[in-house]
Amino acid sequence: MRFDMHCHTKEGSMDGKIPISEYIQILKAKGFHGMLVTDHDSYNGFRAYRDHFKEQYPDFVVLKGIEYDTIDAGHILVILPENVKLLLMECRGLPVRVLQEVVHRHGGILGPAHPCGERHLSITRTRAYRKNPDIMKNFDFLEAFNACESQESNSEARKLALCYNLPMFGGSDSHHPDCVGTAYTELAANITSESDLIQYIREKRNTSYGGEYYQGTVKGKIGVFNHVLVEGFWFYNRFASLYRHHKRKLALSLSERI
Repeated sequence: MRFDMHCHTKEGSMDGKIPISEYIQILKAKGFHGMLVTDHDSYNGFRAYRDHFKEQYPDFVVLKGIEYDTIDAGHILVILPENVKLLLMECRGLPVRVLQEVVHRHGGILGPAHPCGERHLSITRTRAYRKNPDIMKNFDFLEAFNACESQESNSEARKLALCYNLPMFGGSDSHHPDCVGTAYTELAANITSESDLIQYIREKRNTSYGGEYYQGTVKGKIGVFNHVLVEGFWFYNRFASLYRHHKRKLALSLSERI
């Protein structure tokens, strides 16, 4: 089965421009069998699919994921079993070690998005990795091809995955319609639920990936000014994480009761 494993929707991501229904239509037209919704710290894109469109697309698999903003290790893709609901995943700012522990305790899997990309946003460009590279051993997969990254970034990501024997995903990281389906992950099984995918990855079954590079990224358009945007995001993420401390603490205590 062919999936796009990194998808941002209009309903779930502030910078997403594609409604979930349009996403599905584009991917189906390109021969995809499914997608992993990975909005920023939100499940709203998946909720829109579940509540309004699921019955319209019985032959297309939409899986619930999230791109979580850690306080110290950049963006991490998280996939939990379909019967697990964690408010904590929508409260940005956990340290990566805590995120790994919580996700695994609840039967999920996780892996770095664009691990060798922008400073602050990508794990190998963060303090947590520099202090302890073996933090990679506690991940379950890695995004080895991101259509919005550079060839060098993706090449480094592949080497990292091979070093730690991690299954590799390909994802478009699309926020605009012309980027949808520019990357893919092929899975040699019939995946119809998050639990199917989790089991497949835990068994380290074969994954293949590929795609084409997207030329319409914001960083590509603004060039050297992109570093200002990245640094601005770091400050936003830092202060937003501190602001959500009490909400995150409450959500963490509730997660223990599930």
